[in-house]
Parts: sequence; structure tokens; C-alpha cells
Amino acid sequence: MIGLDTAIEGVLLGGVYALFALGLSLIFGIMRLVNLAHGDLILLAAYLVFSVTTVLGMPLIAAMLLIVAVMFIAGYALQRLVLQRVLGDDILPPLLVTFGLSIVIQNGLLLAYGADSHRLQAGDFESASVMLGGGLSVGLAPLAALLTAVVAVALLQLIFYRTALGRAFRATADNPQIAQLMGINERSIYAIAVGISLAVSVVAAITFGIRANFDPSIGPARLLYAFEAVIIGGLGSLWGTLAGGIVLGLAQTIGGHINPEWQILAGHLAFLVVLMVRPRGLFPSRRA
Repeated sequence: MIGLDTAIEGVLLGGVYALFALGLSLIFGIMRLVNLAHGDLILLAAYLVFSVTTVLGMPLIAAMLLIVAVMFIAGYALQRLVLQRVLGDDILPPLLVTFGLSIVIQNGLLLAYGADSHRLQAGDFESASVMLGGGLSVGLAPLAALLTAVVAVALLQLIFYRTALGRAFRATADNPQIAQLMGINERSIYAIAVGISLAVSVVAAITFGIRANFDPSIGPARLLYAFEAVIIGGLGSLWGTLAGGIVLGLAQTIGGHINPEWQILAGHLAFLVVLMVRPRGLFPSRRA
């Protein structure tokens, strides 16, 4: 019998997966680009935060704010200098470029930090818990990750539907040619979107780095979980991405409860079931 504690653990794990997937969902929704380097960029953010907190002794919150700004600038430059040159009707060039970027990041991190695993230190926050009653308690760090995912989705939704930048995002996603005729700079909009995506990846990196060890080789696994959460939730839907992450987290936790060896497999099976039953995901947006 699956207990309430297992379900809560799955939902909290889903919050982490949703944070992984938000940046990927954002870029795909606006640019129709599948960024194969997304997992490695999350890992790069984790290592940058690790370096700032250990070498410079900066507090974790201050390091997060600094690296958010750094990753936004890096994302903006990446789009203007690299990705913009390969965007077009053919989806293969962007896939090849982001795949090459993934390899470069992995090898660069291996060269700079070695193959040893690292972890972000958050002091008492790592082991702190919140009592729910009935003898149940949840870790403060996983709970913060879930709440952060909800807040991040709400803020992105607010940007998309309540700001001029959001209207430009939606217009460019619907029809880039008409958007340009209306005076919207497609290149700048795409660059801002990639910058926001990488800025969100910093939050994902910190929540993951506090929760588990990381090394230069695990980026592709983060990409896989993010991709599955986006597909399960529905292409183009940010709230769907959050739901997809929770479904994936629940599937893995329930599978691990039945048999520890089934944890990862259960998540992949849930992804395949959703894909067969609802190929467009559980909550696809109309624009998708």
C-alpha cells in the first residue's frame, strides 16, 4: 500500500524536476528549439555557485543572485552569437549545435573540477524539517524547491500574460514574420528568452545541488528528466510542466517504494504511458 509519506515525497521530488524543465519548456514554447545542452547548463550553474561559495566565501543567497545575472548574460550572448545563426525551418542544425555545446561543457567541467562529485552546502537548512501532523514531516529544502517551482511558474505566467515583453514573446512564438512587421525584434526576444531560461536554471541547480551530489557527467540525465516533465505536462504549458514534474516524481517514488531498482524505470514507464494515451501531454497549450 502506497502511504501518504510516499505521495508527499513524490510531489516534493516533482518540484525539483519541474524546476529542471521550466527553462526547457520556455525555450521550446517561444523558439521551438530543443536545447540538448540544457542539463549541462544547469550543471554549469551548479558549479559556478559552488565556486563562488567555496572560493570567495559568498553566502548561498548572494551567490545565487550573482550567478543568475551571469547566466542571463551568458544565455543572451549564446543566442545572439551562436543559436541565432542556426535557427530556421530545419531543426537539425540547432540540435547539432546544442549537442556540441553539451559535450564542450561536460569536458570543460571535467578539466576544471575533475571527476570527483561535489555538493552545495546550505548549513542547517539541509537537515531542517517541517512537521505536518500525524507523525509526518517533510524536509525544508525539498519543500522550498516545490514552493520555488510554483512561484517561478506564477512569475513566468505573469510575465507572459501581463507585460509588454510577454506579448512580444507570444507574438514571436505564434508568427515571427508578422511579429517583425509589427516592430518586434525577433533576435532580441529570442535572446531574452534564452537568458531567462538560463537564469531559471540557476534556481534548479541550487535546489539539486543541495539535495544530491553532482559531477560533470550527470547533465544528460537532468536533460532527460526535464524533457519527460515537459512532454508529460504538455508542450507550451508552464503549469503543465509543473504537473509533469510532479507526475514524474510520483511515478519514481512509487516505483522505488515497490522496489528500489524500479525507481528510475517507473518514471520512464509513466512517460511512455502518457505519450501513448495523450501524445500532446496532459495539459497542452492551444498554441502547441
